[in-house]
Amino acid sequence: MQAAVRNGGASKPHAVFLWSLATAFLTAGLIVFGAVVRVTDSGLGCGNEWPLCNGTIIPPLDNLTAWIEWLHRLFAVLIGLCGLMTLRVAWRAYRKQDTVILNAVLVSAGLFLLQSALGALVVVLDLPPTFVTLHLGTAMLLLGGLLMAAVMTRYRPRQRSRVSNTTTLIYANTFLSLVIILTGALVRGSGATLACVEWPTCINGSVLPLEYGQLAVIHMIHRLAVAVMGLTLVLLTWQVWRTRDRLTFQISLAATVTYFAQAGVGAFYVLSVGAPFWGAAHVGMAAATWALLVVLSAVEALNTGQIQLNTSETWNPQSEALPQS
Repeated sequence: MQAAVRNGGASKPHAVFLWSLATAFLTAGLIVFGAVVRVTDSGLGCGNEWPLCNGTIIPPLDNLTAWIEWLHRLFAVLIGLCGLMTLRVAWRAYRKQDTVILNAVLVSAGLFLLQSALGALVVVLDLPPTFVTLHLGTAMLLLGGLLMAAVMTRYRPRQRSRVSNTTTLIYANTFLSLVIILTGALVRGSGATLACVEWPTCINGSVLPLEYGQLAVIHMIHRLAVAVMGLTLVLLTWQVWRTRDRLTFQISLAATVTYFAQAGVGAFYVLSVGAPFWGAAHVGMAAATWALLVVLSAVEALNTGQIQLNTSETWNPQSEALPQS
C-alpha cells in the first residue's frame, strides 16, 4: 500500500472522484443557467448563429440577452475542459481494472458531445420544444453519469443487501424523476406554463380543466404526475427506513424533502405569474432531486452487488445495516 501511495496509485481514484464531482457540480450549475436563459427569453439572444453570436465572437456590451446566452455557452466550454480532465484521470486509474467506472466517464463524455450538438440545433432551429426537452434531458443524464462515477470511486458497502422491492422502488423513482423533468420541459415548450393560474387547482377550482383547452390539461397532467411521484417517494423513504442502512435512508429522505420543496417552488412560480427567479429555482431543485436519486441508485447497486468493484479506496459510512426485507 505504501508503494502504491509513493507511485501515485492510491491518489488516482481520488483524482477521478474530485474531477467527476467538480464536473457534476458545474453541470448542475449549467442546468440552472439554462433555466435562466429560458425564463429570461434569452435562448435566441445570439440569433440563429452558433458558435458565433450575432456574427461576432463576443456580443456587444449593451445586449443583455446576448450576454446571457453567450455566458451559457462559455459555461458549457468550461464543463467540456473539466470533462476532458476527468476522462484523462479516469483512463489512467481504471483502464486495467474496474472499467465500469471508466465506462461511466466515457458515456458522460459522449453525452456532453450530444448535449452540445443539441444545444447548437436548438439555436439554429429557433428553439423547437422537442429539441429543447432533449437538450435538458441529455444534461440531466450527463449529471447522472458523472455522479455515478464519483460514487463508484469512493463508496464501498460494509454489508451486502439483497435485491428486493426496495431496490425496484429506488430505480423506479429515479426514472420517474427524469420523466417529471422532461414533462415539465414540454409544459414550457408547449406554452402551457401559465395555462393554470391557480394552485393546487387550475382555473375556477377545476382539477382536470377539460373545458379550458389543451394547454390547461397539459399543465394539470404535469401537476398530477408530480403528486403521484410525491406519494411514491414517501413510500420509498418509509421502505428504505425499514430495510436499509442509515446512509441510504438519509439520501432517500434528502431526495424526498428536496422534491417537495421543488413542488412548493413550482407553486410560487405559478402564483407569481412566472417570476424568473422561481422558474430557475424550480429547475435547480428538480436537478437536485434527480442528482440525489441517482446517488441513491448507485449506492443501492453497490450494496446489492449489481455493481461490483475491486479498488481499495473507500468511503465508509458510520452506520449499521438494518434487517433486510
